[in-house]
Amino acid sequence: MRFQERIKELRTQKNMSQMDLALATKISQSAIAKWELGKTEPTASAIITLAKFFGETTDYLLGMTD
Repeated sequence: MRFQERIKELRTQKNMSQMDLALATKISQSAIAKWELGKTEPTASAIITLAKFFGETTDYLLGMTD
């Protein structure tokens, strides 16, 4: 599973919209949308922020572990 799939899966498991996630992490909704569509890739700091928010490792978010 790639980052775009993982982030969407984690977000929907928490019943969050992209805007909810944006407000909780201070990352723009448009950035989240682009990541989920695979149009852009997140920065290292964004990956770390999301990993902390979801309680996952960065390796998991990047699809390197299950």
